[in-house]
Amino acid sequence: MWTYERTLQYPVNITRPNAKLAKAIISQFGGPDGELAASQRYLSQRYSTQDRKVAGVLTDIGTEEMNHMEMICAIVHQLTKNLTAEELEAQGFAPYYVDHTVGLWPQSAGGVPFTATEFQSKGDPITDLTEDMAAEQKARTTYDNLLRLVKDPEGADPLRFLRQREWVHFQRFGESLRLVQDSLNKKNFYAYNPDFDKQFCD
Repeated sequence: MWTYERTLQYPVNITRPNAKLAKAIISQFGGPDGELAASQRYLSQRYSTQDRKVAGVLTDIGTEEMNHMEMICAIVHQLTKNLTAEELEAQGFAPYYVDHTVGLWPQSAGGVPFTATEFQSKGDPITDLTEDMAAEQKARTTYDNLLRLVKDPEGADPLRFLRQREWVHFQRFGESLRLVQDSLNKKNFYAYNPDFDKQFCD
């Protein structure tokens, strides 16, 4: 159970609409490395995680990602708010407008709809946490790319905040991975045998 607070983790106050940027930024809502996929990835993985500290990290970060999804939706909403159909068309937003007007719908910048295939929940803590670390770096790269396009501080500042959180999450998942590796139950994992494996590595 969560307690919902009606505030964003970082304020979003965009006064200059720009649908061209909204078309790019929406990828962090429903794109392959977006916040929706991140929240569902971590909140799904926590159920098969036996270490309660690691499950707590997955819950904490998965919940935070939902707030980040709200931030991205607020950015996209404010970038398209009050624009006419003609203005949206001139700024390359017409295909989206035809299907959704300016309602929020999860898709990538290229128009590919969100799908659960964007994330994994494997049930193996080492596999899942390794994917989580990679996912945070891919999201960080996406924010880097967006910040090369977004020059207006009103849009850039919340994106910088979100990029920084990707670094923090990466570090926390790294700590969780070390915690899992330090307490491996040998019965549940393949035991490394250098003599056996040597024949496949030469």
